[in-house]
Amino acid sequence: MAFRGWLCTLLVMLPAGGTVGQTASLEVSVHARAMQPGEVARLDIHARESLAAVEATAFGHAVQAFRTNSSDWHALVGIDLDVPPGDVSVTIVGRTASGGEIARTQVLAVEAKEFPTRTLRVDPRFVTPPKSAEARIARERAALGRAFRLVTPAPAWHGPFVLPIEGSVVSGFGVRSVFNNQPRAPHGGADFASPEGTPIAAPNAGRVVLVGDLYFTGNTIVIDHGAGLQSLFAHLSRVDVHEGDHVERGAILGAVGATGRVTGPHLHWTVRLNGARVDPLSLISALADVTD
Repeated sequence: MAFRGWLCTLLVMLPAGGTVGQTASLEVSVHARAMQPGEVARLDIHARESLAAVEATAFGHAVQAFRTNSSDWHALVGIDLDVPPGDVSVTIVGRTASGGEIARTQVLAVEAKEFPTRTLRVDPRFVTPPKSAEARIARERAALGRAFRLVTPAPAWHGPFVLPIEGSVVSGFGVRSVFNNQPRAPHGGADFASPEGTPIAAPNAGRVVLVGDLYFTGNTIVIDHGAGLQSLFAHLSRVDVHEGDHVERGAILGAVGATGRVTGPHLHWTVRLNGARVDPLSLISALADVTD
């Protein structure tokens, strides 16, 4: 992958360190639309000598780093919807071909963000499901959890992410939801208005890891893009792919519909990054200057 231009950028030149006798240092630049809950931060890591591997840790778990060449690596950090404001440390360790280590800590200053509230009326069975649906809902929740916990070390995607359909966002990421006067979890994705039957394209390459008709999300597809990144597409009227399929950016996945808990036809797109709930539009922004 090559990179051109910059988004919101912070360049940190760090002094040499690491294993005794190691004279190389790391340069880290951070690119993000904003530093708030729900955002994606791209870390570009450059070393003065070749690195055999790079390991990164944020929010207490591993972040998959991937290379463009032997001395340039990148990592995507997701700031979950519930992350409070404050400094977050990202630890980066580069391993040289000679066996040395160069360790750095990058601080992300997370700012507070207020999300609006939406009030919707839906079929009561999607607010208080009947007892007969409880086992199904539990199975589907477990299946989605497994799909979102996948860790494929290398990214399957390449170049920028693109919108899966043309359409305005009618309900944005993080909106607090009230269904039939009952508060529910914040909106974990973005909803795009579009007529039923509109083709849905893959925003980038990946492997289809889940296809099913789920209780809340209707006809649903999950794609593993690799490097800890997954996309979910919900409420489809038609599904054109199967589990195990590899899709490229622009491949047709299915069509917009109104299945599951909806008030009308639209596409719901959810993104998970190493388990963090992030705004799909932030992902597009963080990788906008990536070239194929």
